[in-house]
Amino acid sequence: MTDNYIYAPAHNIDGGFRCKVPLPGSRQLFMIDGSVQGAGRPLDIRFEKGKIYPEALQIISIRTDKHPEAINVDSSFHFAEGSSAKLILCSHTFAPDAFHTDEKVRIVLEAGSSADIVIMQNEHNKAVHNTSYDIRLAEGASLNAVILTIHGGVIDNRLEVSLDGPHASCDISGLYLVDGTQKVSNSLSVRHRIPECQSRELFKGILDNSAIADFSGLIHVFPDAQKTEAYQECHNLLLDRNARAFAQPQLEIYADDVKCSHGATNGRLNEDELFYMRSRGIPVKEARVLQQLAFAYAVLDKINSEELRNRMAAMTERRLRGEFKECDNCCRNCC
Repeated sequence: MTDNYIYAPAHNIDGGFRCKVPLPGSRQLFMIDGSVQGAGRPLDIRFEKGKIYPEALQIISIRTDKHPEAINVDSSFHFAEGSSAKLILCSHTFAPDAFHTDEKVRIVLEAGSSADIVIMQNEHNKAVHNTSYDIRLAEGASLNAVILTIHGGVIDNRLEVSLDGPHASCDISGLYLVDGTQKVSNSLSVRHRIPECQSRELFKGILDNSAIADFSGLIHVFPDAQKTEAYQECHNLLLDRNARAFAQPQLEIYADDVKCSHGATNGRLNEDELFYMRSRGIPVKEARVLQQLAFAYAVLDKINSEELRNRMAAMTERRLRGEFKECDNCCRNCC
């Protein structure tokens, strides 16, 4: 990894941040109020040509009361030809201020490189976080990305993905858990510019109270992009009649030898399944949680690391059981 960053231990963060890194040997890099800890500059990570990185790199972004005003954040991740690495990108709030964060993330994968990325968003109800991702894949590059929105006031994720070389592939999934008056939106534009590329998107949301979720997904197949395979799904589970979910899947296909599909559904808990579980002695509250977990696991299973998957599944279960309180999302032990 060609960088000069300080990989700081958790006790260097004011207040004693205790982040239990789920992967043995992972490295932690802290972003404090938009700047790299100890460096005071934007984040620019480059993975060396042909190198396989067995350890994961965890980027922990934190908003503190020392910088309550709105900030702009720029991050860049460059995977050189033939490199392979794992990233865990986490965002937290350490104070109850009405934080506003605008973030731009650029991800470039050169020929034959691969990236495994998990994004975990866990902020309090007053936080507004807008993130735009510019992702470009060259020939034979592959990306597996999972976005987990655990908590946040207003979360807006915008992804622009460009498949620029043959045999490039991406698998992008998202799970968002929203309640109260929280709002989350995910917007994707996946552009197949070259023949013989693959893309797959799966987004799922669980909404309660008066929460709102928006999903907009575009698959654009250019005229010369024959042999394209592209699939897109968005499914929402509404736990309250006041919850609202909007989905706008779109296909623009200008080639004739392709396999493409998209779909979106909104639904409620299955009453027949609830009745079946209750008839076997499972309390109704527990039966409802089990149904929600089963719904969420389609996305959680996309996390390749078993240890990380188990950690994120445990956080998801805590959230669905109502064990997350707003104060948990401005403390120093929530990751």
